[in-house]
Amino acid sequence: MKLIDTHCHLDEAAFATDVDVVVQRALDAGVAAIVTIGITTETSRAAVALAQRFDQVYAVVGIQPNYASQVKSGDWEAIEDMASESCVVGVGETGLDRYWDYAPIDIQSEFFVRHLDLSRRIGKPFVVHCREAENDVVEHLKNDAGNGPLNGLMHSFCGDQSTLDACLDLGMNISLAGMVTYPKNAELRAVAANVPLDRLLIETDAPYLTPHPTRKKHKRNEPAFVTETAACLAEVHGIDIATLARHTTQNAVRFFGLDV
Repeated sequence: MKLIDTHCHLDEAAFATDVDVVVQRALDAGVAAIVTIGITTETSRAAVALAQRFDQVYAVVGIQPNYASQVKSGDWEAIEDMASESCVVGVGETGLDRYWDYAPIDIQSEFFVRHLDLSRRIGKPFVVHCREAENDVVEHLKNDAGNGPLNGLMHSFCGDQSTLDACLDLGMNISLAGMVTYPKNAELRAVAANVPLDRLLIETDAPYLTPHPTRKKHKRNEPAFVTETAACLAEVHGIDIATLARHTTQNAVRFFGLDV
């Protein structure tokens, strides 16, 4: 059984002293590939360096919406340059966030459009961050769909059924993280049950969102714990975990073009 953690942040300080051990622990747990995500120019460079260091690690580069107002001269051009690297399999995470107020929504929107355009120009998929901005994100995606089919992934999806339906209608893929395992999130599990198996991916968003019940023992999330989310989603879909793993791994390989 092989799993793929399609979204984590291995460059975070939480992994500074033991990233080698963390990667090996993931491999031992059956995780065949890890996608580490940039949220700024600096962290995107770190993601590329990690992907070049570990055969099983791939990078996605971009400016996360909460950091869009901090972009300096030359930062976006650096993202564009990094996006062409062979170890880089996508752009993002991009999108919109109305929960925090770190960046004005118009600046977030500008960079969302930039990422979507870059994705089309280089033929690599995009990864979307969405927090309390579902309607706005869907509108952006609808506008871009006028340029042709979308090749995108809703990361750590936590929207309602109407948002899921809109994203699926637009051809988007859906990734679930540890939040789907939390006892209080029955509504999210009900929505997750309606994600078609050919559109479903899994992630950790490590070092954040440690799945239940692992978070009782471990404050820090890590790629090995994607197995907990896989087990939850298998139960939600009424299938065994091996079948869930086969579908989600095939989807991740197809979406990111991974060599697994």
